[in-house]
Amino acid sequence: MSEAATGARGTAVHFGAGNIGRGFVGLLLHNAGYRLVFADVAAPLIDAINATPSYTVHEVGEGGVDHVVDGYAAVNSATNEAELVDRIAEAEIVTTAVGPNILKFVAPAIARGIAARPAGAGPLAVMACENAINATDILEAEIRAAAAGEGLDDAAVDARAVFANTAVDRIVPTQDPSGGLDVRVEPYFEWAIEQEPFGDTVPEIPGVTWVDSLGPYIERKLFTVNTGHASAAYFGRRAGAEKISDALAMPEVRAKVEAVLAETKALLVAKYGFAPEQQQAYVEKILGRFANPELPDPVERVGRAPLRKLSRHERFVGPAAELAERGMPADALLEAMGAALAFDAADDEEAQRLQAMLAGESTDEVLVEEITGLAAGHPLHPAVAARVKEARAAQPD
Repeated sequence: MSEAATGARGTAVHFGAGNIGRGFVGLLLHNAGYRLVFADVAAPLIDAINATPSYTVHEVGEGGVDHVVDGYAAVNSATNEAELVDRIAEAEIVTTAVGPNILKFVAPAIARGIAARPAGAGPLAVMACENAINATDILEAEIRAAAAGEGLDDAAVDARAVFANTAVDRIVPTQDPSGGLDVRVEPYFEWAIEQEPFGDTVPEIPGVTWVDSLGPYIERKLFTVNTGHASAAYFGRRAGAEKISDALAMPEVRAKVEAVLAETKALLVAKYGFAPEQQQAYVEKILGRFANPELPDPVERVGRAPLRKLSRHERFVGPAAELAERGMPADALLEAMGAALAFDAADDEEAQRLQAMLAGESTDEVLVEEITGLAAGHPLHPAVAARVKEARAAQPD
């Protein structure tokens, strides 16, 4: 096991030792001088990390450089909770990149670590780095519920921990398994963290953007990067593309993705007052990132979990619903939803469940609410019902 580098600032425990954990959040924490401890349930991955003294993050594309990460440790959170709790108890920072649905499973260990913090220790900074709006709020609620079982009320938790929402953005595609722990990523990244919970003592993490209000940053990223990425995947798969960069090279697919992002741009400008030219420049940068041929990201990987992506406050229905409520068009987003409804992959449980729902006996109107969470009276409901009807008609006999 490789331990901390001399002169490190303190310990940072990161849940999720996968490609995003190693190639983005873990990298920034390492570069900030923290002793990095990965926590994961995948035993082979934990064993590999503990047996390997360093790995390299390769930034591929224009301006990319290599970063060597070392001085870390890893803990199996499924089989070695006692060590994990000890690590959290002594840490300065806890971060996650496990997926929003997994946060409830990591919360109890974090709560126990908070309860075990020694007297006089500073508050633990807890930040969920997930592709979800205000994911730290979700994690915080689970931690507070678990902490009650450890004898900590809300005031005691407040004295020992600080919770801050974040917005993260970096494309980390499917990796070559022969690369070991090395990770290929794009050069671009953004990690925005709300500053207010920390007061005047924010953690020192070079590369972080500290913001007063995270809402606009979260939605700008979700409704541009995530919406655009998924749109390219679903339109691209329908057009026969294998990779996102291939899909963006198809004029008809690029035009559809651009139309989707024109609608989300209109919403972001109207809702948050972004300058139209500023948001358009952001859109063009995002499209350039998707088209990077050095990041061979399969459309099937990006399109996975269509039910989550079609849920009420996610990348398609979220902005489309707000546009409809404002009386603004959402035709391109609706077309993207139609492409998502057609997504079928044998090894994707959500895709299989979605197709089973479409092949079932429920009415189109009921299915809209089951899939998207849109109530029957919502102004977007009829248009989505029409897309559901089209998807059902296209089902194989």
